[in-house]
Amino acid sequence: MSRTFTQIFYVFLLMCTINFVAQAQNITVNGTVKDKQTKEGLAGVSITIKGYSGGTASTANGSFSFSTSAKVPFTLVASYVGYGTVEQQITGSTTGINIEIETAVVLGGDVVVSASRTPERILESPVSIERMSAASIREIAAPSFYDALNNMKGVESSMQSLTFKSINTRGFNSNGNTRFNQFIDGMDNQAPGLNFSVGNIVGITELDVDNVELLPGAASALYGAGGINGTLLMTSKDPFKYQGASFQYKTGINHVNDDNSTVQPFNQLDVRLAKSWKNKFGIKGAFSFLQAKDWFGNNYSNFDRNARTEKAGTRESDPNYDGINTYGDELSQNMRNVAQSVLAAGTQTYIRNYGLATGGGVPTPAQIATFLSTNAQTRPFYAGLNTPGLIPNQNVTRNGYQEADLVDYNTKSLKLSGGMYYNISKTVQATFQANWGTGTSVYTGSDRYSLRNFNIGQYKLELKGEDFMLRGYTTQERSGDSYISSVLGSYINEKTKVSQAWFPEYVGNYVGARSLGLSDVQAHAAARNAANSASTGGSAYFAPGSQQFLNAKEQIMNTTISASDPSKGIYGAKFDDKTNLYHYEGLYNFTNLLNKVVEFQVGASYRIYDLNSAGTIFDDLNREIDIKEYGGFAQIGKKFFNDKVKFTFAGRYDKSQNFEGRFTPRITGVFTVAKNNNIRVSYQTGYRNPTTQNQYIDLSVGGGTQRLIGGLPEILNKYNLYNNKPFTDVSYRAYLASAATTGTPNPAVLQQYNFDARGVRPESVQSYELGYKGLVLPNLLLDAYGYYNIYKDFITAVDVYQNVNGAFVKYGVPVNAEGQVKSYGAALGLDYLVGKYNISGNVSYNEIGDLPVNYINDFNTPKIRYNLGFGNKEIVKNFGFNVAYRWQDQFYWNSSFASGQVPAYSSLDAQVSLRIPSVMSVVKLGGSNVLNKYYFTSYGNPSAGAIYYLAITFNP
Repeated sequence: MSRTFTQIFYVFLLMCTINFVAQAQNITVNGTVKDKQTKEGLAGVSITIKGYSGGTASTANGSFSFSTSAKVPFTLVASYVGYGTVEQQITGSTTGINIEIETAVVLGGDVVVSASRTPERILESPVSIERMSAASIREIAAPSFYDALNNMKGVESSMQSLTFKSINTRGFNSNGNTRFNQFIDGMDNQAPGLNFSVGNIVGITELDVDNVELLPGAASALYGAGGINGTLLMTSKDPFKYQGASFQYKTGINHVNDDNSTVQPFNQLDVRLAKSWKNKFGIKGAFSFLQAKDWFGNNYSNFDRNARTEKAGTRESDPNYDGINTYGDELSQNMRNVAQSVLAAGTQTYIRNYGLATGGGVPTPAQIATFLSTNAQTRPFYAGLNTPGLIPNQNVTRNGYQEADLVDYNTKSLKLSGGMYYNISKTVQATFQANWGTGTSVYTGSDRYSLRNFNIGQYKLELKGEDFMLRGYTTQERSGDSYISSVLGSYINEKTKVSQAWFPEYVGNYVGARSLGLSDVQAHAAARNAANSASTGGSAYFAPGSQQFLNAKEQIMNTTISASDPSKGIYGAKFDDKTNLYHYEGLYNFTNLLNKVVEFQVGASYRIYDLNSAGTIFDDLNREIDIKEYGGFAQIGKKFFNDKVKFTFAGRYDKSQNFEGRFTPRITGVFTVAKNNNIRVSYQTGYRNPTTQNQYIDLSVGGGTQRLIGGLPEILNKYNLYNNKPFTDVSYRAYLASAATTGTPNPAVLQQYNFDARGVRPESVQSYELGYKGLVLPNLLLDAYGYYNIYKDFITAVDVYQNVNGAFVKYGVPVNAEGQVKSYGAALGLDYLVGKYNISGNVSYNEIGDLPVNYINDFNTPKIRYNLGFGNKEIVKNFGFNVAYRWQDQFYWNSSFASGQVPAYSSLDAQVSLRIPSVMSVVKLGGSNVLNKYYFTSYGNPSAGAIYYLAITFNP
């Protein structure tokens, strides 16, 4: 924590102590809360005083007791998941109170905050919004509430591992989604060195979730940069309203009928503790630990790294095989180019030695040719290039290692959170909150990254009242023992035998095999076998699992990339990221001061990204990099025509130190066409700055075959890409292909790529939406919308090849697409109650319009997907069930890691639950993907099968 935060923390503690000592005389409120039908006491019912913070939860027999400074008369509010809320007026005695509540499901009764940053009924939200309450979380069939987000209308995800999922809405899905924001209790949950949230690995524990709200589409006018495709806001439980101890133990299995593994255990323990004193001071703590075997990345399709598409062939049939989930085989060399390099080196050596022997003489071309054709080291290459067809125009790659040999699949996730809450008055609360998590997982970016023992901490101080909020927090990211899989695979190869020796050995042995009459296929097999054997050039290929392999792997994965020095045999694949984010913001709502004539609020924020990777990710090996951003917003709303129409206008201005300022307006209208039936229309704008990596990354990936660099002018100048202009990837491939007919590549086909002098810039979106939400019948809720988005300066990436001293170097650089990118879509959802049965369903449609020239289409979204749900929380006494079915269409996935077809798939989740009131517990038996149909959500990522589990929850 920074020095500033430490000072604020001590001031906060002093303030709490002073107020605690000076608090007024309290009174005791106690009684019993029961089920209206069974007359049984209910455990875990929230009991609060209307208009006041604080309260308590009922015990095992339904009794409750707490202290308060409130004076009679006041109103007690009793609420419990699956039951209707009851308000009871207290005018006399505050002891021995009896409250009865009954089961109820009220469609459209939820209150949301995120849509306008002020409470309002979900039916009256001016923009599309999805909500998951504590009650619905308890009934979900998925292993966690975060997995169940897929059941929401318009939501999709990219699953990179068991615990790492990227949530998205409205197209342009990606691994590590930088176009989708995620907040926990007001804190941006992104890893600041990545600029996206690492799923819920370091997030909120399920027992502590109060509600989840999701806004599809742009939200920059209210929440600032980012989130142009969606925003997820998760709120934890208040310790005054949800007190006591609760825990959940979940055990199960996965990898059922998996060719990669035997059946593996899945275990998770969640604990939550909360306590308040006299309605003044409250504390809470939550703990979650998950341990399981991760899904396997086992796509061994042959990948054309230049064309970025799948191709036919295996290691046995294609000498240039590059498996998608094999690493170390990314480096590719042309056999004729290798032979020419050997002859060029041999020529230089002969000329130098000849000059030394003759006192400065220069050999004739005939003498050089004689040397090359007779010298043992150069003879095969000379003969190969001078014998037509002997050395083919063929690229070859080294043997790689499968992902399972390199990546840590022993998934772990440990989350700790806690907070201290002090009610300064009945409307003002001071909070200190800390969330910390560590774990081991796998993430897909431009590579597959093994995240081992990484951790992220978030620490917040907040002062919040009825009309204002002041908040400061920091996010501290630590990469732990994380490393890059392809770099690890390639460097294990280099430890056995450096590529400068391996490729010549391959070509020389190929020529020898062909000279003995072997076929092309036989010669390639013999050449690979010889190059992989021990020789003067190095050791034999390290077999996966061998002691040599394990020793090399251990050394490389524990050495940082920046410490690598191949000339000394030092290789490292570990990155060392210690990037921090500091964020400060405030908000004031003037609505009450204006006597609610209009709704008016303003806010402002300031943040700093403090990049620290020691040169392993960013260009910060020899300098410090900070990125400063600030912004402010205002919103005004007014109802007209007897509250039948409400218009809201909002606007925000943001400025980052590296880019011009941005203004993002929003206009919304809600029209009540009948009671509980509303039409909404909105115009929203959004933008996002290039990520910290878009700006400053400087990283070798693909086993050293490509360098990812930031798109700022200073980084482009570092690699002289403005002056020594690179060539487009299309023309470079044509250049290589020309050698097939001419024998040597034709430089005339190369076309230069010209980078914009401004470098990469922020992208923006204009979003138009028309929607309807209403109770068509008292038991039928309908929600529908259509949207149209126009993106400008869309941030994409280009691969370019720069000629550096005769060798081509490949760079991946973020750039802005020319022209506009347009997308559109619609969705329809319904909830229908039949007695105690709930039937739900939704369908979503997303499409991309015409694309600018040379734009790489990474819409990465199926046209159609739908969800169906059916459940009853109490089909018979204390016994319920829930079923969720999901289907999505096939689509083409395009990313910097791999591109290919994602087949259509379906998945069925189901659970049955038994409530045991006598011990305040629920037993749930369920599973995700219960039919065990393995599927993957994004190309190059692992396939997921079923997870079957048994969960026991105490005091849910």
